[in-house]
Amino acid sequence: MATIKVGDTIPEATFTYVPHSPELEDSAACGIPVALKTDEWKGKKVVLFAVPGAFTPTCHANHLPPYIAKYDEFKAKGVDVIAVIAANDPFVMSGWARFVGLKDKILALSDTSADWSKSIGLSLDLTARGLGIRTARYALIIDDLKVTYVGTEDGPGVTASGADAVLAAL
Repeated sequence: MATIKVGDTIPEATFTYVPHSPELEDSAACGIPVALKTDEWKGKKVVLFAVPGAFTPTCHANHLPPYIAKYDEFKAKGVDVIAVIAANDPFVMSGWARFVGLKDKILALSDTSADWSKSIGLSLDLTARGLGIRTARYALIIDDLKVTYVGTEDGPGVTASGADAVLAAL
């Protein structure tokens, strides 16, 4: 059950990610993870969506692709940053980002051990399926560090956390 709600200020966090660079066009390159602090989003409109795992079926085939396809629509609505987070390490997130061609459009952030997602009541225990603790499937619209939309999924599939629902809420 989500503990974060509309009107809340997001808790501080430091995510890691591998920024896009031309060197990463070489599949043997790994890049160097850097930190991104949520306070860098002060004064910005951010769409943050979470997936249980990079390369997992629903996340890879149904959740991420519409965000990529509708990138320009998000930008037209004044979104400064679009980011996807998962409990995967930053190298896996970078590999996924490179595989789907995110480049520098959508940030692929690592929420290590789903710690930040746990802090807002949106982690998911998939230990019984061999996947451990993961980020739940959700989306937030954050404006100047304040939450203006929370879309969570109660079951399988992508609805409230999907690109169309988030675009409608902007």
